[in-house]
Amino acid sequence: MGLFSAISAWNASRYAKHVSNMEEKGLCPDCRGKGFNAYAPNEYYYSHVYDCSGCNGSGSFSDWAETNAEL
Repeated sequence: MGLFSAISAWNASRYAKHVSNMEEKGLCPDCRGKGFNAYAPNEYYYSHVYDCSGCNGSGSFSDWAETNAEL
């Protein structure tokens, strides 16, 4: 159990560091400021690749923070 909690804590701190780095740059952490995600995990996954769901396609951190504040 200690190994799993250590990995989980490491992953959480890694994500927090990524978010803080993107906040300094003013970019969306989900799409890295591009405004879109073209990630398809497999051939049966269909999504709108032009808009990032985190920032609604703007690429800015402020829009991402506004969207994630509702969670």
